[in-house]
Amino acid sequence: MAARLAPVTDQARTRPLLLLIDGHSMAYRAFFALPVENFSTRTGQPTNAVYGFTAMLANLLRDEAPTHVAVAFDAGRTTFRTEQYPAYKGTRDATPQEFQGQVPLIREILETMRITTLQREGFEADDIIATLSTQAQADGMDVLVCTGDRDALQLVGDDVTVLYPRKGVSDLVRFTPEAVQEKYGVPPASYPDLAALVGESSDNLPGVPGVGPKTAAKWILAHGGLDGVLAAAPTITGKAGESLRACADQVRVNRMLNAAVRDVELPVAVGDLAARPWDREAMHQVFDALEFRTLRERLFAMVPEEVGEAEGFQLDVVSPAAGALASWLEARHGRRLAVEVAGTSAPGRGDAWALAVADGADHAVVLELAELSPDDEGALARWLGDSAQPKSVHGAKDAMHALAGRGLPLAGVAVDTLLASYLCHPDQRSYDLADLSIRHLRRELRSEATADDGQGALDLSLDGTSPHHGTALRAAAVAELGDVLEEELADRGATQLLRDLELPLVDVLAGMERTGIAADRDYLDGLEREFAAAVADAAAEAYAVIGREVNLGSPKQLQEVLFDQLQMPKTKKIKTGWTTDAASLADLFERTQHPFLAHVLAHRDASRLRQTVEGLIRSIDDDGRIRTTFQQTIAATGRLSSTDPNLQNIPIRTEAGRQIRRAFVVGEGYDVLLTADYSQIEMRIMAHLSGDPGLIDAFRSGEDLHSYVGARVFGVATDEVTAAQRSKIKAMSYGLAYGLSSFGLSKQLNISVGEAAALMEDYFDRFGGVRTYLAGVVDEARRTGYTATILGRRRYLPDLTSDNRQRREMAERMALNAPIQGSAADLIKVAMLGVDRRLRDEGLRSRLLLQVHDELVLEVAPGERDAVEQLVRQEMGAAAPLSVPLDVSVGVGGSWHEAGH
Repeated sequence: MAARLAPVTDQARTRPLLLLIDGHSMAYRAFFALPVENFSTRTGQPTNAVYGFTAMLANLLRDEAPTHVAVAFDAGRTTFRTEQYPAYKGTRDATPQEFQGQVPLIREILETMRITTLQREGFEADDIIATLSTQAQADGMDVLVCTGDRDALQLVGDDVTVLYPRKGVSDLVRFTPEAVQEKYGVPPASYPDLAALVGESSDNLPGVPGVGPKTAAKWILAHGGLDGVLAAAPTITGKAGESLRACADQVRVNRMLNAAVRDVELPVAVGDLAARPWDREAMHQVFDALEFRTLRERLFAMVPEEVGEAEGFQLDVVSPAAGALASWLEARHGRRLAVEVAGTSAPGRGDAWALAVADGADHAVVLELAELSPDDEGALARWLGDSAQPKSVHGAKDAMHALAGRGLPLAGVAVDTLLASYLCHPDQRSYDLADLSIRHLRRELRSEATADDGQGALDLSLDGTSPHHGTALRAAAVAELGDVLEEELADRGATQLLRDLELPLVDVLAGMERTGIAADRDYLDGLEREFAAAVADAAAEAYAVIGREVNLGSPKQLQEVLFDQLQMPKTKKIKTGWTTDAASLADLFERTQHPFLAHVLAHRDASRLRQTVEGLIRSIDDDGRIRTTFQQTIAATGRLSSTDPNLQNIPIRTEAGRQIRRAFVVGEGYDVLLTADYSQIEMRIMAHLSGDPGLIDAFRSGEDLHSYVGARVFGVATDEVTAAQRSKIKAMSYGLAYGLSSFGLSKQLNISVGEAAALMEDYFDRFGGVRTYLAGVVDEARRTGYTATILGRRRYLPDLTSDNRQRREMAERMALNAPIQGSAADLIKVAMLGVDRRLRDEGLRSRLLLQVHDELVLEVAPGERDAVEQLVRQEMGAAAPLSVPLDVSVGVGGSWHEAGH
């Protein structure tokens, strides 16, 4: 058995260590080790191979601490070996579609880590590794080779160890000379002889029939190597000897092909492969695009500080004497100070226990809120609530909720570094302050020194002597970050968006979150029982079809029922068998109409709805209201999202969704709920942005849009457009705004690709402005690097010029979608600000409760219904001066469902 040895540490190593990785081999192993359906970006780019490879690399760098690193890749399928033996590797399956495009992403990560990558036309990665390994040995280095190709075992020696994946890419077997001898019965130099006799199925190299590793090893040892074995072939008796003589020529071919080339001409020498400091900013960008937050944190956490690029903070922290806070703040009157709050920020249940104020990156004050004197608490409250005193905060809405728990206000936020960073980089996955500090300031949230000036300074040593040293550090980071991000906002044309839209919206959202929406607990309890019964019924009916009980939530048991017992057509192959994800089962049911699948899908739907209702019940506060949290930094297009609980994912077009919406009711002391939403907002924005006369006329005519467009596409009167034709036009009109292809349209409408292409061509013939706009928006984004909404919200799309076709096409679809969906998001935010301002200016008690995409939900006080409806229509209708009217639909009722329209 191959030995699995403890890695050599830096302390024990006296010679440089070169780590060589076979890029394609290990990427392929990673692809099959991780289920592709669990690893993809929001844009649909599979990332399982990238994730697995990078995680493996991180482990190797951490455990082995190499001084030199390189990754070798195959340059293509054609090599000198295929020229000499065309059948070489000829039986390998076609590259899975989900794997294609992932190797370039791995190369991007390696580039940001400043790890050299190599490939050479006509050769394999093995040959590059053999060449570098040979050079490294000559230079007095130790070598680690990480590969899934057993041919690399011939390289093993006193100075060379092979790490071979036993399972996935995390369980690596360490092959030393002793381990190779133990496993195969021959020394490493003789391994190619053994492989030539036994053959290698993955390379399509047939071996001698009936000859396994033990027989081959016995022959090699007895005759001094392969040449001796072949010379002695006439004397080897039995069936094995007969097979050897028949296959001698193939064995010679095998041995010629499996020999590693050790003198490939390369553009670098081993001395050029020294490990170098990573490009943290570039790593942030590529990890943002791949949405690898945890993996990024792992990598950054293991970088030794001496090779990092980030400094800490030289921070002087004071705790003013009782009663001195007012003078400290007055001395800084009018200056923008950074505020950091330590506490909890649940809407309506927040609490703050400490607060730090920094007047720059090197000076801060920390306050224990429970220990403040009345005078200091009054001074703090006046300063926090003074809108004329500018402040920088990271996450102002959370700070507001935490401070509200102490009865403290927060006004005058001039820069929210969370929102500012989001506006500058809307595709980032995380806006954690520690990440932003490293990225923008090259500073880590740690102290460089202990501050103790004898004047009440707090100890900020890294052992955390001060109970709130982290709060002070964060305040200092916010102070410096606010200045940096202000400049970047200006460069990206986003200053006005932050000042006039996103920051004012924080106050509105905080108020909505504190208010919440009333819920009917008894009704929800009954609904939960109803869905639980539906789950049980669907399960029982499924069991009746197959004659036994199984776990319908177990993919393994479902696979056995579907593909073994019921012999259904196979779905997509994954590592654990055939996939049973929702989309695959829905497609399978569409093809088979099998009753078992019908019950499984019903079971899943009912289970999901039951979980939704259970989550809502758990979210009801003591006052009978549910409080969601609105997030401004999740969607790159600018849309708000809702969490804890998510009230934006409750469907409106299904009966089950309508049942759930009935649980949200008007609260005590109020009259009705009022809902208002935009009609066909995205198509109206498309008409405005494209300037297409036909679409503009459609909206100005007041006729049904899709019937109007259908009439012109199909050449019939508006009232002659059939329901099927209208449905096709509707799907295509919205699909075009999302980069829908003729293939995508054919799948959506269940028609041929040819019919879909003809339908699109007819559409463009009559609405040419749309074609021109769609083509132009991508070209303009490719030229500038970004798209922009009506209000100037930019989305940067560097992949528009990517060499990776999949990433480029995804970026093109985003370029089509971002201006339209982003403009819709901007308009509803403008409307919210307008509605909230009018409610306050006119002294009305009615209040905003929810925003769900293009819909607003308000709670209307008695006697205010007409006034509220009028002001909502006015503010939503005037959110932006478009070339088409913004149509607003309004409904009222005792519940969210009843108020629908």
